[in-house]
Amino acid sequence: MLFTRRDLGKIALAAWPASVLLAKPDSKWGGVQVGLNVPYSLHGMPGSADDVQKDMVELGLSAAELRSQPIEAFFGCPISYNTGARVRQTPEEQATSNAAIEKWRLAFPVDRFKEFRKKYEDAGIAIQIVKFDGVDKMKDEVVDYCFGLAKAVGAHAISCEIPLSKTPWLGEFATKHKMPVGYHGHTNIHSPEAFGAPESWEKAMTYSKYNWINLDIGHFVAGNSTSPIPFLKKYADRITHIHVKDRKLNNGPNTPFGEGDTPIKEVLQLMKKEKYPFQATIEFEYKVPEGSTTMQEIAKCVAYCKNCLMG
Repeated sequence: MLFTRRDLGKIALAAWPASVLLAKPDSKWGGVQVGLNVPYSLHGMPGSADDVQKDMVELGLSAAELRSQPIEAFFGCPISYNTGARVRQTPEEQATSNAAIEKWRLAFPVDRFKEFRKKYEDAGIAIQIVKFDGVDKMKDEVVDYCFGLAKAVGAHAISCEIPLSKTPWLGEFATKHKMPVGYHGHTNIHSPEAFGAPESWEKAMTYSKYNWINLDIGHFVAGNSTSPIPFLKKYADRITHIHVKDRKLNNGPNTPFGEGDTPIKEVLQLMKKEKYPFQATIEFEYKVPEGSTTMQEIAKCVAYCKNCLMG
């Protein structure tokens, strides 16, 4: 039986003092690896490599979908942002910044990123997916660099948000590097370029056997007004990871876990039953209630998922 939100809040808050102990985190419950999309989920908080690592350990999470910016910034890349929120720039400033980042990427030896893998794994955190922004605007040699980075940090896939028409092109790189790309979906089920309706992924998957699905179960429910479970079952062997959030039907809002229409419990228990290997990645998006904090709310999400799998 699931706890009430009040119970989850008490559990999450009570667990915080213990989180500073030196024991490595472990968030694989019932055979299901639960992780966090970082630093995106840490809204308004510092998003450096060290900050993200510290927050993951405090939350007891042992796996991540990590954006590339903290990784690159750790080695001195002149990245314009590292928290998942873009710095406001003029077009000229953005062009100059992009050129500097591209130059750095093409000169940096990707084997150095193995040091970053060790840093996180020593803390008990596996980087299973690396998310790259703006992939569809990158030169071919930079895309090769992205796959090299992901492999070096130990990821089994990359994720991105690009137009459907660019997936034949990116699928060629995925095939070349033998690494799946998970295409992230939102709620737009009408645009031929968007990933929202099941048909979008089905079309992308015809272009490459390494074009896969990053299934956001909350967005799927909100956009398609139906359960994601049949789609998940049908393509379980082509899913890089799922994003776990709760939303209402009919493009309804994000809600605290357990208060929306997304079958989080059913999805997690299906993953447990079928022994699906992909990560259940918490993506924190609902508004932080007054008197609470982002970390406290994420801790409640973690407790909810754990109870779904162990309760």
